[in-house]
Amino acid sequence: MPTLSRWLIRTALICGGGAFLVGLALAIAPLRTAYPALAAAGPSYIHLLVVGWITQLIMGVAYWMFPRVQRHPAPSSDWPGWIVYGSLNIGLACRLIGEPMVGTRSGGPAGWLLPMSAALQLIAMLTFVMRIWPRVRTR
Repeated sequence: MPTLSRWLIRTALICGGGAFLVGLALAIAPLRTAYPALAAAGPSYIHLLVVGWITQLIMGVAYWMFPRVQRHPAPSSDWPGWIVYGSLNIGLACRLIGEPMVGTRSGGPAGWLLPMSAALQLIAMLTFVMRIWPRVRTR
Protein backbone atom coordinates (compact mmCIF):
# COMPACT_ATOMS: atom_id res chain seq x y z
CA MET A 1 0.00 0.00 0.00
CA PRO A 2 1.41 3.43 -0.91
CA THR A 3 2.46 5.72 1.93
CA LEU A 4 -0.07 8.36 0.90
CA SER A 5 -2.90 5.81 1.10
CA ARG A 6 -1.79 4.72 4.56
CA TRP A 7 -1.78 8.32 5.80
CA LEU A 8 -5.20 9.06 4.29
CA ILE A 9 -6.75 5.89 5.70
CA ARG A 10 -5.20 6.27 9.16
CA THR A 11 -6.29 9.91 9.34
CA ALA A 12 -9.77 8.84 8.23
CA LEU A 13 -9.90 6.34 11.08
CA ILE A 14 -8.87 9.03 13.57
CA CYS A 15 -11.53 11.38 12.18
CA GLY A 16 -14.13 8.60 12.37
CA GLY A 17 -13.30 8.04 16.03
CA GLY A 18 -13.35 11.80 16.66
CA ALA A 19 -16.73 12.10 14.95
CA PHE A 20 -18.08 9.30 17.14
CA LEU A 21 -16.90 11.09 20.28
CA VAL A 22 -18.27 14.47 19.19
CA GLY A 23 -21.57 12.84 18.27
CA LEU A 24 -21.71 11.16 21.64
CA ALA A 25 -21.00 14.46 23.40
CA LEU A 26 -23.69 16.19 21.32
CA ALA A 27 -26.20 13.53 22.39
CA ILE A 28 -25.66 14.32 26.09
CA ALA A 29 -27.89 17.30 26.86
CA PRO A 30 -26.06 18.49 30.04
CA LEU A 31 -22.80 18.76 28.08
CA ARG A 32 -24.47 20.89 25.39
CA THR A 33 -25.86 23.16 28.09
CA ALA A 34 -22.56 23.46 29.95
CA TYR A 35 -20.46 24.09 26.83
CA PRO A 36 -22.05 26.48 24.29
CA ALA A 37 -19.28 25.77 21.77
CA LEU A 38 -20.23 22.09 21.85
CA ALA A 39 -23.86 22.99 21.17
CA ALA A 40 -22.69 24.92 18.10
CA ALA A 41 -20.53 22.02 16.89
CA GLY A 42 -23.31 20.22 15.00
CA PRO A 43 -22.09 21.32 11.55
CA SER A 44 -18.50 20.52 12.56
CA TYR A 45 -19.59 17.03 13.57
CA ILE A 46 -21.16 16.42 10.16
CA HIS A 47 -18.07 17.84 8.44
CA LEU A 48 -15.76 15.65 10.51
CA LEU A 49 -17.86 12.61 9.64
CA VAL A 50 -18.31 13.29 5.92
CA VAL A 51 -15.01 14.96 4.98
CA GLY A 52 -12.71 13.60 7.66
CA TRP A 53 -13.96 10.02 7.74
CA ILE A 54 -15.83 9.11 4.56
CA THR A 55 -14.14 11.30 1.94
CA GLN A 56 -10.63 10.70 3.23
CA LEU A 57 -11.21 6.93 3.39
CA ILE A 58 -12.47 6.94 -0.20
CA MET A 59 -9.46 8.98 -1.33
CA GLY A 60 -7.03 6.65 0.42
CA VAL A 61 -8.55 3.56 -1.16
CA ALA A 62 -8.73 5.26 -4.58
CA TYR A 63 -5.03 6.16 -4.51
CA TRP A 64 -4.27 2.59 -3.52
CA MET A 65 -6.55 0.63 -5.82
CA PHE A 66 -6.99 2.61 -9.04
CA PRO A 67 -4.47 1.53 -11.69
CA ARG A 68 -1.58 3.89 -12.23
CA VAL A 69 -0.94 5.59 -15.54
CA GLN A 70 2.68 5.13 -16.63
CA ARG A 71 3.29 8.83 -17.30
CA HIS A 72 2.60 9.70 -13.66
CA PRO A 73 5.47 9.62 -11.17
CA ALA A 74 5.98 6.82 -8.71
CA PRO A 75 3.85 6.90 -5.52
CA SER A 76 6.82 8.00 -3.42
CA SER A 77 7.05 11.26 -5.40
CA ASP A 78 3.31 11.96 -5.54
CA TRP A 79 3.48 15.59 -4.39
CA PRO A 80 -0.01 16.47 -5.74
CA GLY A 81 -1.39 13.70 -3.52
CA TRP A 82 0.33 15.22 -0.52
CA ILE A 83 -1.18 18.60 -1.44
CA VAL A 84 -4.57 16.86 -1.33
CA TYR A 85 -3.80 15.37 2.08
CA GLY A 86 -2.44 18.59 3.58
CA SER A 87 -5.03 21.00 2.24
CA LEU A 88 -7.93 18.68 3.08
CA ASN A 89 -6.82 18.23 6.68
CA ILE A 90 -5.76 21.83 7.28
CA GLY A 91 -9.11 22.91 5.85
CA LEU A 92 -10.89 20.44 8.10
CA ALA A 93 -9.02 21.74 11.15
CA CYS A 94 -9.95 25.33 10.25
CA ARG A 95 -13.57 24.26 9.99
CA LEU A 96 -13.51 22.41 13.32
CA ILE A 97 -12.06 25.49 15.05
CA GLY A 98 -14.06 28.16 13.21
CA GLU A 99 -17.55 26.66 13.17
CA PRO A 100 -18.09 26.66 16.96
CA MET A 101 -16.68 30.21 17.12
CA VAL A 102 -19.20 31.39 14.55
CA GLY A 103 -21.99 29.46 16.29
CA THR A 104 -21.31 31.07 19.66
CA ARG A 105 -20.55 34.49 18.16
CA SER A 106 -17.25 34.64 20.02
CA GLY A 107 -15.66 36.39 17.06
CA GLY A 108 -11.91 36.24 16.72
CA PRO A 109 -10.45 34.64 13.62
CA ALA A 110 -13.70 32.88 12.71
CA GLY A 111 -14.30 35.46 10.01
CA TRP A 112 -11.43 34.10 7.94
CA LEU A 113 -11.24 30.50 9.16
CA LEU A 114 -14.38 29.29 7.39
CA PRO A 115 -13.61 30.81 3.96
CA MET A 116 -10.03 29.55 4.26
CA SER A 117 -11.38 26.10 5.13
CA ALA A 118 -13.62 26.11 2.07
CA ALA A 119 -10.78 27.26 -0.20
CA LEU A 120 -8.36 24.62 1.09
CA GLN A 121 -10.91 21.84 0.72
CA LEU A 122 -11.76 23.02 -2.79
CA ILE A 123 -8.06 22.88 -3.67
CA ALA A 124 -7.91 19.36 -2.22
CA MET A 125 -10.91 18.15 -4.20
CA LEU A 126 -9.79 19.69 -7.50
CA THR A 127 -6.27 18.31 -7.09
CA PHE A 128 -7.68 14.88 -6.23
CA VAL A 129 -9.90 14.89 -9.32
CA MET A 130 -6.96 16.02 -11.48
CA ARG A 131 -4.83 13.20 -10.04
CA ILE A 132 -7.41 10.39 -10.25
CA TRP A 133 -9.11 11.29 -13.54
CA PRO A 134 -6.44 9.67 -15.78
CA ARG A 135 -6.68 6.46 -13.73
CA VAL A 136 -10.37 6.04 -14.54
CA ARG A 137 -10.30 4.63 -18.03
CA THR A 138 -11.70 1.86 -20.14
CA ARG A 139 -9.71 -1.25 -20.92
